Amino acid sequence: MSDVETIVFSSEHLIEFSRRTFEYFGVPSAEAQLAAEVLARSDLRGIESHGVARLHTYFDMLQLGRINPNPNIQIVRESPSTATVDGDNGLGLVVGPKANQIAMDKADAVGTGWVSVCHTNHFGIAGYYVLEALKRDLIGWAMTNSTKLVAPLWGGERMLGTNPIAIAFPGKKHPPIVIDIATSACAFGKVEMAKRKEQDVPKGWIIDRNGADSENPHDMINGGALLPLGSFREMGGHKGYCLATMVDVLCCVLSGANWGPFAPPFALRQEIPKRSVGKGIGHFFGAMKIEAFIDIDDFKMQIDDWIDTFRATTPQPGTQGVLIPGDPEREAEQIRGQTGIPLVIPVVNELRDISKQTGIPFE
Repeated sequence: MSDVETIVFSSEHLIEFSRRTFEYFGVPSAEAQLAAEVLARSDLRGIESHGVARLHTYFDMLQLGRINPNPNIQIVRESPSTATVDGDNGLGLVVGPKANQIAMDKADAVGTGWVSVCHTNHFGIAGYYVLEALKRDLIGWAMTNSTKLVAPLWGGERMLGTNPIAIAFPGKKHPPIVIDIATSACAFGKVEMAKRKEQDVPKGWIIDRNGADSENPHDMINGGALLPLGSFREMGGHKGYCLATMVDVLCCVLSGANWGPFAPPFALRQEIPKRSVGKGIGHFFGAMKIEAFIDIDDFKMQIDDWIDTFRATTPQPGTQGVLIPGDPEREAEQIRGQTGIPLVIPVVNELRDISKQTGIPFE
């Protein structure tokens, strides 16, 4: 394992640089600020794979005209509690928050809101959207499909995206429970980060182009695949495969987006599908008004009791004991909010390259 140099930046600095990068391509100022904040929230929460490490990919796609910088985002089908949104090939970092807003507004109005989205792009971390719902005392859901990177159970090639799912529940005295997981054994960004840090990945994360197990991130990136959550059949890999299928259907079949292996590429090096079965990639957002089901204070007190009960679990030997979903990210956000965000040099060099090409000062 190699030690890789890092440089620490404030989140404000990274937001400013990201905002100006998006504006460079004609993204309106308010939307550029929103997109930059979504990226920064990922870095603050320690999910480095989806933060500014992704900025150069957005830069490349905007530069080639593969993302519409100023989309006309429209509701194309609607009921009091549901909507289908066409993102007009806009930044997922903009389309996602706007569709999530629709779901939350519907929940406030009629109790629940469900929004399926097509013709969009990579939307950052799913956790961002459920954290927004918490601000309104709503239970939020978020999921998305993505470019094919994951082999289905017993498959030897890429057929599904990492297809993450997030949901969050507010507490009263305690911080919320925040679940944000990929339905693959890991997020692709973690393999990218391992490659940048010249590190191996754990067994069960990836296979090579021949379908054989590997711990070398280059094997996955050079034609291999991620494995579904659970990795192998005997370890529960069928469960990750089924969850990924659920996300694919809700995000894509329901909205008219490209499902499975037909999702368009998010990075230049990724394979372009031979055909299209819909428009862009898809997202799915849900919001539930707690008071439509139970008194909100009663709910929050029960969540607090749930958290207290699980924190009191007898620890497994050799561990620090049970964590509550969202603990690691919340701790990272508290620390990084004060000390700044460490970026590995390969990511810093990518941002420097953007600066060189655009003239936007970075350092």
